[in-house]
Amino acid sequence: MQKVAPIDQLAGVYCNSLTRYSRFLTREVSIGNIPMGGLNPIRIQSMTTTDTMDTLATVEQTIRMVESGCEYVRITAPSIKEAENLANIKKELRARGYDVPLVADIHFTPNAAESAARIVEKVRINPGNYADKKRFENIEYTADAYQAELERIYKKFAPLVKICKEYGTAMRIGTNHGSLSDRIMSHYGDTPRGMVESAMEFIRMCEDLNYYNLVISMKASNTQVMVQAYRLLVETMVKEGMNYPLHLGVTEAGDGEDGRIKSAVGIGTLLADGLGDTIRVSLTEDPEFEAPVARALADRFEKRSQQSAVDSQQSEELNAKRETLNANPVTPNTQHLTYSPFEYARRVTAPVGQIGGHFHPVVMVDITQQNLKDPYCLGQLGYNYSAGLDKYNISDLACDLVYLGDELPSFSFPGGLKQVYNYQTWLQLKDKYNCHPLFSWEEYLQAETKDETLNLVRINAANFSPADLSLLQPATIILLETTQPMGMQEQRTFFTALQAQNCQVPVIIKRTYAEVDADQLMLYAASDMGALLTDGFGDGIWIDAPQNELKLINSVSFGILQATRTRISKTEYISCPSCGRTLFDLQETTQYIRSKTDHLKGIKIAIMGCIVNGPGEMADADYGYVGTGPGKITLYRGKEVVKKNVNTPSALDELIEIIREDGNWIEVEG
Repeated sequence: MQKVAPIDQLAGVYCNSLTRYSRFLTREVSIGNIPMGGLNPIRIQSMTTTDTMDTLATVEQTIRMVESGCEYVRITAPSIKEAENLANIKKELRARGYDVPLVADIHFTPNAAESAARIVEKVRINPGNYADKKRFENIEYTADAYQAELERIYKKFAPLVKICKEYGTAMRIGTNHGSLSDRIMSHYGDTPRGMVESAMEFIRMCEDLNYYNLVISMKASNTQVMVQAYRLLVETMVKEGMNYPLHLGVTEAGDGEDGRIKSAVGIGTLLADGLGDTIRVSLTEDPEFEAPVARALADRFEKRSQQSAVDSQQSEELNAKRETLNANPVTPNTQHLTYSPFEYARRVTAPVGQIGGHFHPVVMVDITQQNLKDPYCLGQLGYNYSAGLDKYNISDLACDLVYLGDELPSFSFPGGLKQVYNYQTWLQLKDKYNCHPLFSWEEYLQAETKDETLNLVRINAANFSPADLSLLQPATIILLETTQPMGMQEQRTFFTALQAQNCQVPVIIKRTYAEVDADQLMLYAASDMGALLTDGFGDGIWIDAPQNELKLINSVSFGILQATRTRISKTEYISCPSCGRTLFDLQETTQYIRSKTDHLKGIKIAIMGCIVNGPGEMADADYGYVGTGPGKITLYRGKEVVKKNVNTPSALDELIEIIREDGNWIEVEG
């Protein structure tokens, strides 16, 4: 086969290139003694969960975070008293020899932001609630009325900008999907465009005041929305001659495996695009456990050991590049795009054997190393065998296809599980029911006999000519492989070639991870496959990770599909990572709620520690459990308050009753 010709690099859409990894150059921003952006490494940060008024506890947790890899530490300042206590926290840290830059996290309280900006190295403000209101009201604005609102916000925001300029304090303008103001919601809706405009309004105000020490974020719990918003932000900034560094994060990702996978899908997709200058992985765990996850993601996209200090000549060259970009912004050109990176639309395919078309993406797993004399081996894949009844109980996390290569099992498989064999072995099978061949490209072209219902053909994304697509016959599915460690762009290029040729053959994405541990597998596979699924590419996934247990591989596969919202197979928990505002033990409460509700497939339950993170931050959750005071919980249906100030001991029972009233409760069998 001829090697595929390189397609248009698509430079200037929202990243340097869609076909190869290239880090997007941003403005360098000073944050204490650790600059961000430019040619600096991707920085790692997290947020304390202690009471900000407890100086000693906050200092000790900050030290643990620094020692776990945090380069910036964020601390909540919900009122002016917490903002002022940041001075005591900073003084004690410096006395102990820690000069980590501190970031004040501000919601609702401009006076706290103005106080904190005189103390710490950076303040984070949320444009959705800094000077705007959030009452879930739909307001009609005339052009003059909208402009009057912007002028009101400008007057309220300008004092903070002037203080930041005077004290050399950096600022993060942090938009959150769930806390867009009523004004933005009324004008743009609950959309990525609304998120971008919410931030751009504040950025333009900063630039009008000649303040440029900015970092921008576009966080959401929905990974599709999050990715689209960041991409749209970069495109918009470039149009306006801006290149501010990006803070990447998925809000309320949750805990454990789900939290890691969801974070890697959102953050990893953008890192693969070359975007991102600092990372915060938001897990419902102690903050010192977040930094290693963020570091593992960042390290995959950069070799920090090769990142040395930039000498003065290089610095001058870099500054010249920045000035050139700001003076002559690139005009995005989307005429060669075969898909939109700013909105989700699944690639159109003609289904083959219930793969592709409108069918949800499938999961394929290699079982060639298992004991194929024992039907219990399929239990790791969601098929639990009962010897007494001689039948399988099938779970919601049951894979769809298994690869057996040249191995022949000595027991009967469940009827809904497709078996895939190497072509020559498949030819020799006497009973080919539910058994399908896997071809190399050469075998596929030469084969006189093919399966009538389903054939899989291996194709390496780097060594295929779009002209060969005409040779694909009906009842065929492509198994798309890559030998590149960072092969997402290579596979994405192949998908765009399929679209350019209007080829509607379904594709199963395969990635091989030869020597990775369980944590790396979650992060790498979620980044690689999540990026493609987020763009609407892929009708199935096959994670080949021989060093890992089958149960983990299967679980990670379904977790990636869940995180990209392309296949919902379990309850989704939107759980905030906790901070000093939290009114109950989030980790313990999340696990307790999970233990009682994790059988409610497709239901989204938000667990929020305080009113700042609910109801706004719950975004599109079906139900919400929000701390509103000591020992008090408010329960939501969507964004509607159903019961206020419920005593904590009875709150979960009350939530279950609401779910039951809606007809969404399922009794657990047995």
